[in-house]
Amino acid sequence: MSLEEARKKYAALGVDIDKAIAKLKTVPVALHCWQGDDVRGFDTDPSKPLTGGIQTTGSYPGRARNPQELMEDIDQAAALAPGRMKLNLHASYAIFEPGEWADRDRLEPRHFARWVDFCRERGMGCDFNPTFFSHPKCDPLTLSSPNEETRRFWVDHGRACVRISQYLAQELGQPCVMNIWTGDGYKDIPADRIGPRMRYKQSFDEILSEPFDKTQVYPCAESKVFGIGVESYTVGSAEWCLKYASGREDCICLLDNGHYHPTELVSDKISSILAYDQRLALHVTRGVRWDSDHVVLFDDETREIAKEVVRCGIDRVFLALDYFDASINRIAAWAAGFRNFQKALLFALLQPMDQLKELQDRGNFTRLMVLQEELKTMPFGTVWDEYCRCCGKPLDGMWLPLAERYEQDVLSKRG
Repeated sequence: MSLEEARKKYAALGVDIDKAIAKLKTVPVALHCWQGDDVRGFDTDPSKPLTGGIQTTGSYPGRARNPQELMEDIDQAAALAPGRMKLNLHASYAIFEPGEWADRDRLEPRHFARWVDFCRERGMGCDFNPTFFSHPKCDPLTLSSPNEETRRFWVDHGRACVRISQYLAQELGQPCVMNIWTGDGYKDIPADRIGPRMRYKQSFDEILSEPFDKTQVYPCAESKVFGIGVESYTVGSAEWCLKYASGREDCICLLDNGHYHPTELVSDKISSILAYDQRLALHVTRGVRWDSDHVVLFDDETREIAKEVVRCGIDRVFLALDYFDASINRIAAWAAGFRNFQKALLFALLQPMDQLKELQDRGNFTRLMVLQEELKTMPFGTVWDEYCRCCGKPLDGMWLPLAERYEQDVLSKRG
């Protein structure tokens, strides 16, 4: 179908595809740096295993081994995906000068200066995450540890990350979302559940006592059902994070749609939170059974998440991706996930929301159901192609050969 024909079909429903495309071009989505190197980072021995509830499976060739390679790979992924992109960093991606090293409780903004230069040159903002895993001082607890020395180390790390987030926001002129997630918990049934959670609360309070501009830096609390090695009890549960964030003006809730029970849907949680809170943050991933971090697909839940974001106010939600798959081409994984979430957002922006809401409010559920089904076969692909062209990015069917060529020319030559 031609673009003009698609434009007329959507216009008949009261939808302006040009407005939808223009809006989506302004919506930032943060691309997670850790897909490129399997969450290894640069501040510890890359030969050591990941710990603290983190695990990457697969050994596909071409993993980025240093900052320069990772930056080159991010550029390649960005060249294949339309839309406004931010970068999302973990603290473990600090870049040190030769002969220099700082432990995580002593990280400084200057250790991220090269990332600022990278983002500034590309007009990107940058989000940030403290790294509470894969470190000798995970005992295995961090912010909830009964060992005061351990807990203090990780609180100091969190406070350092607040300062770094402030630096990123100021230097790049875009808000920085600073997300706090830890793998704290126990493998088997604990004798004390409230003690760790009270220490967790104290640690969060101490981290957020670090001064920051609340119009530029947005700390988040992210929950999880369980982690590897903490199957029976997670300190930062969904209830804990939701209550903590709701009780403070300087912390917002972050929902990762791979961090809940298999039958729970994050799409259903978005409106509940935004009925009370002005802001919400999302990590969009794909959960498979009891695990998250699979490449985002253009599937039912991703589309439903995007529709809820648009309905509730797309400018109220901080959007980011979070997955890591080392079993396939990492560039293709990045590009596919980013493109699929862009598709979901565009699909949502092309919904006749007012008409659908009116049908629901009038109780005309028959027509509502039929229209929602017919929207699935509207000429969305034609509009998506136009969006890619407007962004100067390759269309479906054209981008994967470029990723494969990069693999042949660059990735395959890495040890």
